[in-house]
Amino acid sequence: MAKPTPTTAKRPERRDKFTTSSHIGIKTCYGKADTAGQDPDRDLGQPGEFPYTRGVYPTMYRSRLWTMRQYAGYATAAESNRRFRYLLEQGQTGLSVAFDLPTQIGYDSDAPEAFGEVGKVGVAIDSLEDMEALFEGIPLEKVSTSMTINATAAILLALYVAVAKRQGADPRRLSGTVQNDILKEYVARGAYIYPPRPALRLVTDVFAYCRDHLPEWNTISISGYHIREAGSTAVQEVAFTLANALTYVQAAVERGLDVDEFAPRLSFFFNAHSNFFEEVAKFRAARRLWARLLRERYQPKDPRSLMLRFHAQTAGSTLAAQQPEVNVVRTALEALAAVLGGCQSLHCNAMDEALGLPTQEAALLALRTQQVIAHESGVAATIDPLGGSYFVETFTDQIEQGAREYLERIEAMGGVLVAIEKGYVQREIEQAAYEFQQEVESKQQVVVGVNQFVQPATNPIPVLRIDPGIEKAQVDRLLRLRQKRNAARVEAALRCVEEAAGGSDNLLPLILEAVEAYATVGEISHALRRVFGEYKGAAVA
Repeated sequence: MAKPTPTTAKRPERRDKFTTSSHIGIKTCYGKADTAGQDPDRDLGQPGEFPYTRGVYPTMYRSRLWTMRQYAGYATAAESNRRFRYLLEQGQTGLSVAFDLPTQIGYDSDAPEAFGEVGKVGVAIDSLEDMEALFEGIPLEKVSTSMTINATAAILLALYVAVAKRQGADPRRLSGTVQNDILKEYVARGAYIYPPRPALRLVTDVFAYCRDHLPEWNTISISGYHIREAGSTAVQEVAFTLANALTYVQAAVERGLDVDEFAPRLSFFFNAHSNFFEEVAKFRAARRLWARLLRERYQPKDPRSLMLRFHAQTAGSTLAAQQPEVNVVRTALEALAAVLGGCQSLHCNAMDEALGLPTQEAALLALRTQQVIAHESGVAATIDPLGGSYFVETFTDQIEQGAREYLERIEAMGGVLVAIEKGYVQREIEQAAYEFQQEVESKQQVVVGVNQFVQPATNPIPVLRIDPGIEKAQVDRLLRLRQKRNAARVEAALRCVEEAAGGSDNLLPLILEAVEAYATVGEISHALRRVFGEYKGAAVA
């Protein structure tokens, strides 16, 4: 707490301490002394120039607004296709696909493990037949698509390429992103299949395949989003995300790839959380730290290798089921922080997502939120408008320094894989989540409508419900596919995938052959399971 002055003695501060989610103390006021050690040329530079603190492009939103990419997908491929078309008609500028849990962890819709989960949290994709239905009438050469998929990323990317080829598209002109970030699954989300080391091989297989065949495709979206949703602080989100990213870079280099062959297509995915200024500073710090780390360790020749390009999504964990209309305000502020922090694409959560999948009306309002920020607020008229703020620049420095300290601890342990195996990263996230929940329960952290400003429930808002009959219909379609496809061709393709998994050849061309034969996501995943095994996470003490 600041030292009392004659003025503050008369008007005492309302709290004992002011801190951010990362436990960074906030002073009463910031001034020139707080940034005395900062060299503007060294630490800020110009937009589009190293260290990219102020943005990765020299004109940023003055030449092109961020991609408005609303995350969507539920029930069947046909249902999701209708939602995609609707959002594109309403001005969305990129697709973002949510897959159901069976698809994410490599089970077909008729597997016992999939029962009750088909189409619930995303779209069910079992085969090329489903993928064709998902993108029916959507020219893949003309739209950018992001796919949030990790353990089965190689399979879903192959399905996407197969659909594009059937449309007559040139794969070299396809643009989009496959998340393909398996490391964060072990620490924050849990949608993994294989042990970390063979899973890393699949990640680098995607890097190498895209280098040769999909040069405009972002090969990975290294995700801090889920780390933050699991309860991490802003500093931890930056540190653990970049630690994972460095692991991917090193794995690719050891695979024989030159850093400039894949680093320009790396992308990142961050959470836009509720502490407005901390979030703006977080994005700037992440961009600067990544540029410095890559230059220090790998000396790339292509400046694009140093650019941290990122997608942002507003924080699902900040949404409340109570008074859900208030979530519109939360989302708008979080989205504004992402824009002021220089995101390349953005998703706004819908106000009803604490209750279920978004309705069409709620999804439209979330898209309109982005459009108001883009076209009415004026914040896109200049680059890095908060740059030079004593407060924001001090925070940017503090977040970068805090993240570096975490990276040093992880490296001292032997790297991310060792830190994951020891449970270190998981424990740090769990402790941060526990401390935040304590603050909420003690009302040190106010959550409007939850622990203060509570009011009785009023008329409930509409909630999207998934028809239970969808699961049976999906399973029936899958059974019909198995009856009509060329079983011998499928069996031969799966055998090739399994044999190659035991060697070192790139698996993507063989997975593509398998999906074009109408082998299913589950069948290909099981072929790899037989070679790689399954990962069973150790309990975190």
